[in-house]
Amino acid sequence: MLKNDLILRAARGEKVERTPVWLMRQAGRILPEYRKVREKAKDFVAFVKNPELAAEVTIQPVDILGVDAAILFSDILVIPEAMGLPYKMIEAKGPYFAKTVRTEKEVERLRVAVGDDLSYVTDAIKLVKKELNGRVPLIGFSGAPWTIFAYMIEGSGSKTFSQAKKMLYTNPALSHSLLQKITDSTINYLKAQVAAGADLIQIFDSWAGVLSPEQYNEFSLKYISQICDALKGNKGNKENIKNNNPISPILHIPSVPIIVFAKDAFFARKEMSKLKCDVISLDWTMDIAESRSLIGSGKTLQGNADPCLLYSDKSIIKRETEKMLRAFGSKRHIANLGHGLYPDIEKDKVKFFIDTIKEFRF
Repeated sequence: MLKNDLILRAARGEKVERTPVWLMRQAGRILPEYRKVREKAKDFVAFVKNPELAAEVTIQPVDILGVDAAILFSDILVIPEAMGLPYKMIEAKGPYFAKTVRTEKEVERLRVAVGDDLSYVTDAIKLVKKELNGRVPLIGFSGAPWTIFAYMIEGSGSKTFSQAKKMLYTNPALSHSLLQKITDSTINYLKAQVAAGADLIQIFDSWAGVLSPEQYNEFSLKYISQICDALKGNKGNKENIKNNNPISPILHIPSVPIIVFAKDAFFARKEMSKLKCDVISLDWTMDIAESRSLIGSGKTLQGNADPCLLYSDKSIIKRETEKMLRAFGSKRHIANLGHGLYPDIEKDKVKFFIDTIKEFRF
């Protein structure tokens, strides 16, 4: 039994005493405590693969910042690695893949990952749940298939992801084949997270905004929809079965709330309202009233303060945060940033933002 289930109730549209809050990248470099634990691992990938260290930094923001949920410390790129495409995290540069995927043979060589391939993640979830002891819910997550695809084709981060988009134009059939494998792997992975104890799931589509609306519907939203359907339907994925791909033995899992966050996808809000998700997360460029009109009242909205607000002095943080809360209203809102925390934001400013939300009443 959870002592604080505000986020779960808000996600389901139930009554809450106040607006719940958690932050993307809350377990990260803004915390000196995180940096101290990070020194124990030889590199970032090793850090992610160590269940004890990952569990420790997952719990830190609950203890230090007072957020209403923990989010598992991991990385979206564990999926391509489990599929057979390992990566490195280069300091100050970001992810790097020594090999990329560009040909049919390279796609064929990739496997569909199952939950057991990522046991270090599920082990971390079990450790976190034991340590939290019902204090707050635990959020599990994955990258959206398009965002994972973009890294696998490009080989690193990019301002344009031109190689990934080139693949969509020049070989759409191969693109769909790879996206389906990523989707099947992600379904297996997220089912394993829920079976291990994750109380809700967020899907991060970090590079949604580089696609046109038409491309987004074809190459991203349809695959996010498959994931939502599979998690809500508690059934094996039909494409896995049809293609004779391995599927997770975990077919029946609790139905947990799903959050979809598509950065810069302002053009997709109305279409996203049709997903079998419970929460749509907004970035700070998306007008709150317009978003509610497009999405409707049947889904909870999450967000959407600009992370750069937290560079301001506390009087401005308080004013703008309360303005945001009033704009969302008292129903179906989970407070968050419109993207992740930046590493040079001061810890006390972050806590002040969280406390302002927790103290606010309509």
